[in-house]
Amino acid sequence: MKAIAAILTVASLACAPAWADGGSRIDKLRQTGVITLGHPETSVPFAYLDGQQKPIGYSVEICEQVANELKRTLNLPALTVRYNPTTSATRLPLIGNGTIDLECGNTTNKTDRHKFVSFAPTTFVAQVVLVARKDGGVDVNDLNSFRGKTVTAQAGGQTFKLISQLNAAHKYGITVLPAKDTAEAFLMVESGRASASVNDDGLAYGAVASARRPDDFVVGTKGLEVAPYGIVQPKDDPAFKKAVDDAVRELIRNGTVARIYDKYFTSPIPPKQINLRYPMSDVLKRALANPSDSGEPADYL
Repeated sequence: MKAIAAILTVASLACAPAWADGGSRIDKLRQTGVITLGHPETSVPFAYLDGQQKPIGYSVEICEQVANELKRTLNLPALTVRYNPTTSATRLPLIGNGTIDLECGNTTNKTDRHKFVSFAPTTFVAQVVLVARKDGGVDVNDLNSFRGKTVTAQAGGQTFKLISQLNAAHKYGITVLPAKDTAEAFLMVESGRASASVNDDGLAYGAVASARRPDDFVVGTKGLEVAPYGIVQPKDDPAFKKAVDDAVRELIRNGTVARIYDKYFTSPIPPKQINLRYPMSDVLKRALANPSDSGEPADYL
């Protein structure tokens, strides 16, 4: 299977368009008149599907506003937005091979990812937390209480890597089950297959608020790690990066990002009209006051 995957990866890169191999995505936008936004489908409230199966969410809407800014600054009034679903396993490769131009979800800006992609200025700062059933007999603020138990995290994501590292370092004997996305991870907890899910706090609050019985669950308040999110962009494309970064900074400056935050984190959101009741943190306020594409967690503390 690994050999087949390697062959497919090489083939996809061989078939990649010219702008993915030295030209700028700006050339691609001018040639095709299309900007393609990648997005997960179950990452409430960052990127998910509404009742009509249309992509919506905090990150999706920021990306849509970036596209509007690019229309203006690049003089592309007819630029059309298209959408392409992504998973934690496909999001970075799809940026690399030119299938999507921006990834608009909940991807953590990690310095080791800078070898493959670039990030726009941070628009969310998460804390990695545990979510469990209240009747589960565990303490979501103490990993030691999960010794010998099972937890779940999204496969291929930073949370899976983090809990695996902590488990090995402290010899908790935790079984870590991979989940394809946030929804599946939460279902494992809801059904009793896992004692907890490990997720970023914004996603955790979204999953609990969407549950049939939200009061059955508890979200940790003690973060395992700080995780800055940014829109993912192609690597080594300074012209495109400048255009996107300038657009994000303008949306922060003029208050658009703050308004989108309130829309998705402190107000009822479709399709079920759930309300996360999650005001903007001081950490995020500081990040927006001084926009940065740093992947160092310490820069956000």
